[in-house]
Amino acid sequence: MKFYILSADNPKEMDKIFEELALKKFKSIQNDEDYILMRKRRYGNILIQVVCLILALQVSVIFLAINVAYFTYSYLWASPHVLITTQKVDDEGNPLEFSQMDDVLNQANAIL
Repeated sequence: MKFYILSADNPKEMDKIFEELALKKFKSIQNDEDYILMRKRRYGNILIQVVCLILALQVSVIFLAINVAYFTYSYLWASPHVLITTQKVDDEGNPLEFSQMDDVLNQANAIL
């Protein structure tokens, strides 16, 4: 699971980022007055899955296991999670490390 933190200066900017990510098929998991937690489920590249299924039918069942492993990886570990927050420090007073919007969108659309 990839976790990204995006910074917003105020709730209006937070809503603007939320709307932009919602257009990219991110779903809201949890909302509060100073943060929004979102995720986008990745299911893997459909072309890779189709090729693996065809090879499983034609050549060997091992390709079916590869397909299941690829889907599981994409769904559980490669799906990006995004926290949009107005806070600048964590609970212990350490500054948060923020990501760029491009990094989030690249990860959401990555093949592997």
